[in-house]
Amino acid sequence: MSVLCFGELLIDFVALESGVTVGEASGFVKAAGGAPANVAVAVARLGLPAAFMGKVGEDPFGHYLVDLLNANHVDTSGCLFDPTARTALAFVSLTAEGDRSFMFYRHPSADMLLRPDEINTEVIRRYQVFHFGSISLISEPSRSATLHAVQAAQAAGLRISYDPNLRLALWPDEAAARAGMLIGLDYAHVLKISAEEVEFLLGTGDVSGLWRPQMQLIMVTHGPDGATFYTRSASGHVPGFRVNAVDTTGAGDAFVAATLTKLLELGAGYEAHLAEITRYACMVGALTTLAKGGIPALPTREQVEAFAATL
Repeated sequence: MSVLCFGELLIDFVALESGVTVGEASGFVKAAGGAPANVAVAVARLGLPAAFMGKVGEDPFGHYLVDLLNANHVDTSGCLFDPTARTALAFVSLTAEGDRSFMFYRHPSADMLLRPDEINTEVIRRYQVFHFGSISLISEPSRSATLHAVQAAQAAGLRISYDPNLRLALWPDEAAARAGMLIGLDYAHVLKISAEEVEFLLGTGDVSGLWRPQMQLIMVTHGPDGATFYTRSASGHVPGFRVNAVDTTGAGDAFVAATLTKLLELGAGYEAHLAEITRYACMVGALTTLAKGGIPALPTREQVEAFAATL
């Protein structure tokens, strides 16, 4: 029971104050991040083997990030260092409610330069689930590298998980973002998507336009209002957990990790437990909002169990 996450690994610099822009902030807290890397660490903290595959710069930030993944028991044997480009940075400012705005430094960053010939497909074949997002689909060569990796996972029979994570500022325009994000749907067995992303991709809140032949499960998140699950034959909504959110960074990634963890643990009979899976994922996502940053805030299995015991 194991998960390989593919894509970007970066440093989030989170503003010390809420309710200010990046330019107005007096300082920043350094936090490891990148959506697929967040998922990998969250899976490991929830008790299952996890790996990360991607590229960082041959620089102090890159080594810090890979060392951090290793310290969190994430397999980094598929991670590469690029001597020609820097590790990606993102400066994050927060509203008073913990919602985020981003300013990215990637012109280009090392993750954008990952090539198809650098993908170690032997590493992919060691795992049962392959998870990826849309950021690595933005430009070449990382788009071709992503498709090469996901096709290798597909050929090896892995369950494929996709999160079309919308970061509009990174795409040339809305049309390019929509077209690029839709690519991943053609591979996903499990799709995690926010209600805002459904609206962006389809122009409606109706998820029926998301289904692809191989797809088995769609999870739509609604922030503090919980999540809705959809299969071919059933659907249901689970309310969220009200907490005093400090920073919502990584909450969706934690939701993904919790979902994948439960799917692996429950096996073929998971459809009978979708409300339970969704509730657990909402719980893990909510707990992630209680501290600043993505990876630093991700809860352990023990912390989730302790929180559940208070309900």
